[in-house]
Amino acid sequence: MKVVIAEKPSVGREIAKVFGATTKKDGYIEGKGYTFTWAFGHLLQLAAPQEYGYYGWNVQNLPMLPDKFKLAIRKVKTKDGLIDDPGVKKQLDIIKKLFDEATEIIVATDAGREGELIFRYIYYYLKCKKPFKRLWISSQTDEAIKEGFRKLKPGSDYDTLFNSAHCRSQSDWLVGMNATQALSLASGNKGVLSLGRVQTPTLAMICARYLEHKNFVPQLYYQVAIHPDKDGQVFKAISEKNYKTREEAQVILDAIEATGNILQLEAKPRKEPPPLLHDLSSLQQEANKRKGFTADQTLGLLQNLYEGKLVTYPRTGSRYIGDDVFAGVPDLIAKLSDHPDFGKQATALVGAKLCKRSVNAKKVTDHHAILPTGVSPYQLTSDQQAIYDMVAGRMLEAFHQDCIKEITKITVLSGSKFTASGTVIQTPGWRAVFNDKDEEKKDEENATLPKVVQGEDLPIVDKAVLEKQTKPKPLFNEASLLKALETAGKEIEDEDLREAMKDSGLGTPATRAAIIETLLTRKYILREKKNLVPTETGLSVYEIVKHQRIAQAELTGNWEKRLEEIRTGASVAEFQEEIKTYTRMITQELLQSGKSFKVSVPA
Repeated sequence: MKVVIAEKPSVGREIAKVFGATTKKDGYIEGKGYTFTWAFGHLLQLAAPQEYGYYGWNVQNLPMLPDKFKLAIRKVKTKDGLIDDPGVKKQLDIIKKLFDEATEIIVATDAGREGELIFRYIYYYLKCKKPFKRLWISSQTDEAIKEGFRKLKPGSDYDTLFNSAHCRSQSDWLVGMNATQALSLASGNKGVLSLGRVQTPTLAMICARYLEHKNFVPQLYYQVAIHPDKDGQVFKAISEKNYKTREEAQVILDAIEATGNILQLEAKPRKEPPPLLHDLSSLQQEANKRKGFTADQTLGLLQNLYEGKLVTYPRTGSRYIGDDVFAGVPDLIAKLSDHPDFGKQATALVGAKLCKRSVNAKKVTDHHAILPTGVSPYQLTSDQQAIYDMVAGRMLEAFHQDCIKEITKITVLSGSKFTASGTVIQTPGWRAVFNDKDEEKKDEENATLPKVVQGEDLPIVDKAVLEKQTKPKPLFNEASLLKALETAGKEIEDEDLREAMKDSGLGTPATRAAIIETLLTRKYILREKKNLVPTETGLSVYEIVKHQRIAQAELTGNWEKRLEEIRTGASVAEFQEEIKTYTRMITQELLQSGKSFKVSVPA
């Protein structure tokens, strides 16, 4: 009997259906020589400190560095305290019985780091020794599942993926448990002050931006504006310099003549290439901007679409596809030709030469970028439809033509130099899919500019001194925070450079939504309209840790890079030693620095 284990019941039932297995039992389904069972996400976790003899919260126990980590059943809260989850215990007994009887084990948990961890923890906890094979698919369509079963991989091919996941799990335990106890004990509070390997640098980024925004003192400055008239079309030109005082600006205003001479005229064409396909992080950012969805909401909706066979694997960190996947893109585009919003654009792309900016097999990680599968959506909720449309629409954008713009700059001389600039989209290309406003145009003073000739004089029909003030960096919202987490806080606008920095980001596309939700649950931050702002508790914790290593985004981001290197075969022991050294340092730092602070803990 072949036993297939999925990550959750819905996926297990779906795979069973593809095989035509219909005999339902308690915790599994049988049929066609297969048994299909499942976990409920993480059934097991690294054991709590007391399992290693660290009883109570005591400075003498710190740092807690177990020689060997143990696995424990997931806990649930009851009136008598935390107990082993009875549902998990029951399912583990069922899985053990099936594994004992199995002639072959096939792993069908999600094809990623956490999916591998979920299975391996079950496998090792049950002391199973049987060899296993791995189903590795990027789509839940019937055809993808059947094809995946025809090409099962040896389980050992994913040992390094498990090593990476296990190191991540251990480092989170070591840093989280020790830092939390050290800070809570040092602060003399009865409450728990939770710190974590990724959540703390994320909190530090939110707090630092909030304080910078709050303490920002706006500086006044002045500009001078003129309004030349070209055959009845008036446009606005602004002084080339900004002035610190109104008096300086007034001198420029007084020197303006009745006419302005067109000193220079520049009209440069510019190609704007299509955006890359979506990975989870970029989709979460777009969904937050367009619909106000939280990162967690977007992930949940996308997971529903994936399990409904409508989109490919959601937790991907890649924005590229290989040539093999690209070969199927024309068919996927053709299937969108009756889409109510962008069917016209899909039809225009059928048979056209497609842009290959998102096609690069070397940049595909465990999974390629998110694509629709070609299965027609049916009875989606409005939120699911919105996410589906963002995936499908981005596919059309990514394979579309460049957007061709003309950037015009007019320099007018009237006492001083004034400039007017404007952008005219000549060929919309990929921008026609969603017909979004051009970000570059939003700050322009002129909707359109008249046709002028170098050397001509135009009457100045109006002039004024404009009072302006400098603005702080905006507070983080979920979209801008996700963008910052990708590059460990470095502000990089260039899309290709951002891609290159991804390995050193904070967390992974699959975990960033959970980091934000953890900070909200801990009451360290809250949502204020669309913004994420720290609470008093969050700011108090930040004040203690802001100069400590645990708050350094770049340092933690480098760990993510190391974990990725472990996935490709780098030394596990070396990383584990580094984490232990780091844990000793931060524990000591926090024990010393926390003493001088009193932090209010939320009820």
